[in-house]
Order: sequence, then C-alpha cells, then structure tokens
Amino acid sequence: MKQQTALLVMDMQLGILQNFPSTGKVVETIKEAIEKARTNNIPVIYVRLFFRPGFPEISPGNKMFESFKQQAAAIPMETYSQIHPDLAPGENEIIVHKKRVSGFTGSDLEIVLRSLGINHLVLTGVATGGVVLSTLREAVDKDYAVTVLHDCCADRDEEVHRVLTTKVYPRQATVVSVSEWIPQ
Repeated sequence: MKQQTALLVMDMQLGILQNFPSTGKVVETIKEAIEKARTNNIPVIYVRLFFRPGFPEISPGNKMFESFKQQAAAIPMETYSQIHPDLAPGENEIIVHKKRVSGFTGSDLEIVLRSLGINHLVLTGVATGGVVLSTLREAVDKDYAVTVLHDCCADRDEEVHRVLTTKVYPRQATVVSVSEWIPQ
C-alpha cells in the first residue's frame, strides 16, 4: 500500500509554549518541516487543545486537566489556543481541536485522516512526553505508520526528550531529524 502522509503540528499554541523555557529552536525546525510538507503536497494538520467556555469537558476527577482548568480560567480560550504566528496554518489547512493529551482523544482527527486516505503520520510538537507520546501510542494502536521528527519536538525535561526519542520511540516509529526527513 502506498504511503499517504500527513504532518501533524501539535500543541504549538501560545498558551502552551509560554510554559517552555526556550521554544525558538523547535519553532524554527517545525517551520522547516511545514515548508517541506507544503512543497511536497503533504497535508499539514494542526492539533490544538481547545475547550468550551467554563470547561464542561473537564472532569473534576482528571487531576491533570482540573489543574489546567484552574490555570486557564482567566485566559480566553481563543487567546490560549492561538497557534504560534510563525507556524500559522495556511488557508485550507485543517485545525483539529482535542480535549485531552492525545491528538485523537476528543477530536475528529481520525475521521479527517481516514477521509484523506492518510496511513502515515509525521509527528511534531510539544511536549515530547505529552502530546507526541500519547498520539504516537494511539496512532500505532490504530495501525498508522509513524515518523517522529525528534528536533521538531521539545519537552521541559531534556532527559525525558532524549530517552523517548532514542530509546522508546524507535521501537514503534521511525525517528529522524527534519533534515533527514524525505517526504514520500
């Protein structure tokens, strides 16, 4: 079966990036990946965290998101979820709204991918131990081929990033740099 590839740009929104000490390098490498994808007619799909006013999708039993709810209550969701301007979606590019860590959970990502005939995902985003890990695991369980662009991911903990990209991810995905990635 011919690979039909999509590039996923995940959680590259201002509200999330403000929690990372240095995002300039990862923004630049993701920008390069987006340009490569567009040049090769590979769909670029943006995945971002987005909730309704009042956060009705967040259960009080969800420790991680209940904490997020408290922190984000004072920030309008449109402001929080704005994608970094250097990575802005093109006119016809798809933005998927997710409700949990994985790009699939609470979103229509799988429907979009199947409708486009996509069977190979190229993952980028923050955090390496968050959205990238969760989306990779779920994508593999759904039988997608997966490539992770290791220099297009970042984590607050460099050791977590290193262990995931050198020891964990290679068991389930191809892990390469953006310069090594040759779209197919």
